[in-house]
Amino acid sequence: MARITESMLISLAGQVGAALLRHKQTIAVAESCTGGYAVQILTALPGASAWFDRGFVTYSNLAKQEILHVPERILAVYGAVSPETALAMATGALNESRAECAFAITGIAGPDGGTTEKPVGTVAFAWVWRDGRHYAQTVHFSGDRNSIRRQAVAYALEFMIISFEYASSAIPAIHDEAGETCGEAQFTITAGSNMPLPET
Repeated sequence: MARITESMLISLAGQVGAALLRHKQTIAVAESCTGGYAVQILTALPGASAWFDRGFVTYSNLAKQEILHVPERILAVYGAVSPETALAMATGALNESRAECAFAITGIAGPDGGTTEKPVGTVAFAWVWRDGRHYAQTVHFSGDRNSIRRQAVAYALEFMIISFEYASSAIPAIHDEAGETCGEAQFTITAGSNMPLPET
């Protein structure tokens, strides 16, 4: 199990902020299972207003539809915890903000709510940019509720950092400070994604 500390999250947030400043971009965030934790970590940094635009906590399916305009059919077909829904959430956050990029987190932090197909620890992510780049991924984490939430925030932040460095190549596995891999998934970044952006 990955051991993610708050100091590690703050460090990752600082790297995200620095990368955004270098690229003259701002970011928006949409969260479900993390309940605003990513925004809390990002805005804990002095000067975050230079690169952080806004955040959305859309815990219920109705909130996802009303605030982020996630299509009802996506929720019905793929479920709230899916790369399709995460992509729709991130796209909605981007469209409802002035930011140049956005990410979304939606998952099952537990201890209840898991299924055979989507057990506790299943988290879907998406990252989008106004230039059309968009990536989505499902990851499986282990641990208790708080651990899963911390791992999810760390994963989202680390992807943002390395996305600025790897435009069209394989992204290395994400590791925690003890050298353990965070989650089972590994990314391959391409110039765009084969997953279409949701229709609004």
